[in-house]
Amino acid sequence: MIRMTILRTALLLPFLMTLAPIAHSFDWVPTDEEIKKYRQSWNPLSHGPILLQSVDTQPKGQLSVREFFFSQIGESSFGNRFSFATDSKNGPAHLYQISPSVNAAYGLSNHVEVGAALSMNTFWANQNGTRTSDTSFGDVSLVMKYRPIIQDPDSWRPSITHFSQIVLPTSRWTGAERPPGGFSPLGRLPSTRFGEYGITQGIMTRKNFEPIRISAAVFYTYAVPGESGGRTMYSGDVINTRLIFEHIVDAKNGLGYNIELSTLHGTTWRADGHPVTSGQLKGFSIVGVEPALQWNFSQNWMVAAGCLFTVAGHNAMNAIYPNISVFWFWDKSGKIVMR
Repeated sequence: MIRMTILRTALLLPFLMTLAPIAHSFDWVPTDEEIKKYRQSWNPLSHGPILLQSVDTQPKGQLSVREFFFSQIGESSFGNRFSFATDSKNGPAHLYQISPSVNAAYGLSNHVEVGAALSMNTFWANQNGTRTSDTSFGDVSLVMKYRPIIQDPDSWRPSITHFSQIVLPTSRWTGAERPPGGFSPLGRLPSTRFGEYGITQGIMTRKNFEPIRISAAVFYTYAVPGESGGRTMYSGDVINTRLIFEHIVDAKNGLGYNIELSTLHGTTWRADGHPVTSGQLKGFSIVGVEPALQWNFSQNWMVAAGCLFTVAGHNAMNAIYPNISVFWFWDKSGKIVMR
């Protein structure tokens, strides 16, 4: 019990530390001069990456609401050996999912952003000859981002943002059935197991080089122990990584194309030291690449669409993930500022 308390405190400590500058001052770092310099540099108003939340935070008082529609089509699987998608084999599960979700984010200050995500999930599966389907409410995410470093347009210094996420298993509370594999199709960024508590800490970074923007991130999710049949169950922790290249072709209309690399890894260990007793005991890995397009309807509405293709993995499903994402922005001044 003492060990678990220490671990949870350690995982939450970075999240709690982000509250300190809020209590003391909304303008801790970066300086106003650094923000002004960044705002005057090349950074066209556009949708940005699909598979990653924006690295730079919302300006103070600006609100965004992001509507997703993600789907999954999977009819083959990877074995125990890490291999390319061409080596995946048919079965044992065929899975088809759709997952609409909404993610809202608000700039508390020019350095701190808070947000929440809600989702639904529907799946149809054929697993070892047994057909199952379910439509249910998904899990809820609570997110805080803190940006201590903002990029300098005159040097190589990038923006660096600390990311904290707490996932509440609302799908389990409402009696939802868990899809095969235990994940909804990109219904939450970063991905965590469906129907489980999760505590995520991550580091995100971005740098603009006209006409290219480069973003990257790594996230670690601690899987809070669950319970099944009166027994405590321990699943492996989860690691997400992202590397994204955006090429803005027309800055006026936010028109551009993205190449987005995404990886998802289930570990064979846990941060609390308990042995893994549920889920994929030998761990799993998925590597995917998504080409995408982005475009602005107006300064308030921005859209992006793409398809993530699994290119390699092990102990996981080989699938494709068609998706679309729409941003709506609001600011009381009427002028939207790019993150």
